[in-house]
Amino acid sequence: MTTKNQSKILSGLSLTACLFRPVSVHAAGLNDVSRGITDLINSGQSGNSSQIVNVFVMMTILSVVPLLLVMMTSFTRIIMVLSFTRSALGTQQNPPNQVLLGLALFLTLFTMKPVYTDIYKEAIQPYSRQEITEKQAFNRSEVRLKEFMGKETRKKDVKLFLDVSKDKHRYKNVESVPLTTLTPAFIISELRTAFSIGFLIFIPFLIIDMVVSSVLMAMGMIMLSPVMISLPFKLLLFVMVDGWYLLVESLVHSFS
Repeated sequence: MTTKNQSKILSGLSLTACLFRPVSVHAAGLNDVSRGITDLINSGQSGNSSQIVNVFVMMTILSVVPLLLVMMTSFTRIIMVLSFTRSALGTQQNPPNQVLLGLALFLTLFTMKPVYTDIYKEAIQPYSRQEITEKQAFNRSEVRLKEFMGKETRKKDVKLFLDVSKDKHRYKNVESVPLTTLTPAFIISELRTAFSIGFLIFIPFLIIDMVVSSVLMAMGMIMLSPVMISLPFKLLLFVMVDGWYLLVESLVHSFS
């Protein structure tokens, strides 16, 4: 065998070794991962499975927090009233959606502060000091939240869902009503209240639209858009009466 052939064979062997080396390293990495999964399963079987369940429950709760914020707080009424105000002004995308959502969120935190403070003092702090169990902390939080929702919910709406669910229990107060019944009743009550406020907001701006439209028709300016002419007058009226101040003040006091 010549020296040239020997060098070719050695080069081929070295190339083969380089090709199979990452595969072996990758296989070693897979073995480490499989051993880690096996250790995790064994640790769960040895008594730490409750920790895994707790982590899963916490992740589930965090995923439904936005839904709870929208449906079980003052957020629904506030964002709908702000949207009605923008529609009545006819400014289309001004203020932008991000501004309305941010304002609605901070107003929600402001109006719900007494509720959150009571929940923190009566449920979260005792639970962190291990004075009460998880179930007791949840029950205390639920009762305080029901107290807020009950003040804003009509008895007629609560009775509707009790009749639909064929629940024949006679509850002494709203706080004893099941949360699955009180929540939808609270939502439709909030929708009704928001639509009532929206109706009152639309009236002055509708009058301006009618006046401007009548003036344009009397002057024979049919081709001119009444919406374009009435918009500056709407903005002027809203600024002169300090509309945002009155709107926010009414929203905050509506939850007191």
